[in-house]
Amino acid sequence: MNRLFEITYILLNKKTATAKELAEHFGVSRRTIYRDIDALDLAGIPVYTGKGKNGGIGLLPDYVLNKALFNENEQREILTALQSLSIVKSEETTKVLEKLSAVFNKSIVKWLEVDFSGWNYMDSDKFSGFKKAIFENRVAEFDYYGMQGEKTHRRIEALQLWFKSRAWYVKGFCLMRRSMRLFKLTRVRNLIITDKKFENRGNTETGQDLSADNYKKREMTLVLKIAPEMTFRIYDEFDDDAIERQRDGSFIISIRCPEDEWVYGFILSFGEYAEVMEPKRIRKIIKEKSLKINKKYII
Repeated sequence: MNRLFEITYILLNKKTATAKELAEHFGVSRRTIYRDIDALDLAGIPVYTGKGKNGGIGLLPDYVLNKALFNENEQREILTALQSLSIVKSEETTKVLEKLSAVFNKSIVKWLEVDFSGWNYMDSDKFSGFKKAIFENRVAEFDYYGMQGEKTHRRIEALQLWFKSRAWYVKGFCLMRRSMRLFKLTRVRNLIITDKKFENRGNTETGQDLSADNYKKREMTLVLKIAPEMTFRIYDEFDDDAIERQRDGSFIISIRCPEDEWVYGFILSFGEYAEVMEPKRIRKIIKEKSLKINKKYII
C-alpha cells in the first residue's frame, strides 16, 4: 500500500516515469510495477501507459488527490509554512513539502531563502539538534559558557527555539537549576540529544524563571546621538520610530534594549561617531571602556 501511494506521489510530481525507473527506485521487478499500475487503475486512479520515445506511465493531467478539506488559501498557507520550516535543511520536512505540493497540484514557490553561512557552522547543527529534541521530547545535554565565560554542563528539557535580540536561544527546563532558562545557541558546545524522554511541563509562558537571561529585568531605554557619517547604518540597525533626524544631519536614536556586554560592544562599534546621551551610567561605562582601549594603543 505504501508503494502504491508513493508511485502516485511520484507520478504527480514527475508527470511520467518508466517502469524501469520505478522498478529501480523501489527495488522490485518491472512485472511488480505493472501489477501495481493495475491495482491503481482498479482503485479508480486515472493512470495510463504510453509506448514509444515519449511514452511511460503517467496520470491524467488534471488529476489530484482528494484535497477538499482545505481551500485554496489554506493549501497555500500549509505549503508556505512547510517551506519556512525547510530552511533548516530537514529531510523529513522537504519530503512532506514535495508530497503535499503534489497532493494540492501546486508548484512550490521559492518565496523565502535563509542563509545560515553567516552563523558559525556548528550553530546550524545545534538548531536542527534542538528541533529534534523539542519534537521528540528528548533531554538535550551540552556544555554551556555563561556571560562571564564560566563553563557548566547542562541537561535540559528543550521546549522552544527563540529568536531574541538578534540571536537564537533555546528555551527549556534546566535539570541542574530546576527552573526554566534561556540558552544562547552560540554558547552551546558538544550538544548531544539523548534517548531519555520527558513529559512536557505544560504552558511555557507562565511561572517561568529565566534567571540571568531574563531580559525584562535588565532592559533599559538607550538614547544615542549618532553623526551623519553613520547614516548608512542608521536605517540598517534601527526602526523608523526610533530615529529622529536633527538639523545638523545627526540622529537621535531611542531604543529599548537589554543592558549587557553586547550592547556596550554595539555602541563602541560606531567609534567616534556615536555618543551616549542616556542612561548616564552607560555613558560612564562606555567612557571607561574607551579609555582602556586607548591605553592598549599608546606608543
